[in-house]
Amino acid sequence: MSQVTDHGGGVRSLKVPIPDNPLGHTLVYVVDTDRGPVLVDTGWDDPASWDTLAEGLVACGTSAGEIHGVVVTHHHPDHHGLSGRVREASGAWIAMHEADIALIRRARGTRPDRWFSYMAGKLAAAGAPEEHLAPLRSAGPRTLPGLAPALPDREIVPGELLDLPGRRLRAIWTPGHTPGHVCLHLEEEHPSRLPGNGRLFSGDHLLPRITPHIGLYEDPDDATVTDPLGDYLDSLERIGRLAPAEVLPAHQYAFTDAPSRVRELLAHHEERLDDLLTLLAEPLTPWQLAERMEWNRPWDQIPYGSRNIAVSEAEAHLRRLVKLGRAEAVAGDEPVSYVAV
Repeated sequence: MSQVTDHGGGVRSLKVPIPDNPLGHTLVYVVDTDRGPVLVDTGWDDPASWDTLAEGLVACGTSAGEIHGVVVTHHHPDHHGLSGRVREASGAWIAMHEADIALIRRARGTRPDRWFSYMAGKLAAAGAPEEHLAPLRSAGPRTLPGLAPALPDREIVPGELLDLPGRRLRAIWTPGHTPGHVCLHLEEEHPSRLPGNGRLFSGDHLLPRITPHIGLYEDPDDATVTDPLGDYLDSLERIGRLAPAEVLPAHQYAFTDAPSRVRELLAHHEERLDDLLTLLAEPLTPWQLAERMEWNRPWDQIPYGSRNIAVSEAEAHLRRLVKLGRAEAVAGDEPVSYVAV
């Protein structure tokens, strides 16, 4: 049976499982409005996850068929996955930031084999060994989660109140984890009168114990040179200044003292950048850098898919160092390597 937590003031959360993932579950929030319940995120598109969501909504005194709208913090499949099923059941609108809607629009028109060849090319340019590239280059029908997600029908405009009758929910653009990630500020007094500025649905931007993944924005149809880590650090500082009374994240548990958690994350990334500069005393490719970085387990124990994520995170930190003038690409190297300046 679904676990329901009542956060007070017409806000509840449901733990919707993510299959075969160490995160365990996504916290889907049910927000009462004058026109019916609105969801913040929906969970992974999986039959067991759908059953858990549907059961949890009944335990909240409503049902999937009564949902008025879905506000999605970002396009990742553990957040947006079930949005389409909710819309089919209820006719609910789905809202998301324009930058992530653009990603979804392109993903829906991209064949899986194009994604695999794109990833193989990116990893080859990062210095990945041939044995890592071979599975991506091998033929065969394959699918990827999130390649045919529901297309949202409303755009979240940063700074504006969302259309939630009887509630004051304002969108804050917090790029970094994805280009269109948003946090949602509930501009209402905390139901337990905790000191601070309302409550914040933080998605994956601010989590109590986990450092969100910040990698390069993966998109075979967009060659824009972005700075995801710079985006993330700027977004973090904005949320720190907001100082909400309580943070309602998409994973783990609700927590207070957002400014303290923001300071921890800013310090973590500054330390990581300094550690990378030490490693870059000699020229290294992004793959070689990822191999030498400190992770939650030794490199030889990191699964295949997680290595791709690690390399993307190394590249995001490299791009930040280059933008800050603290590292540079070595001319003529192929695959490209970087060295501290």
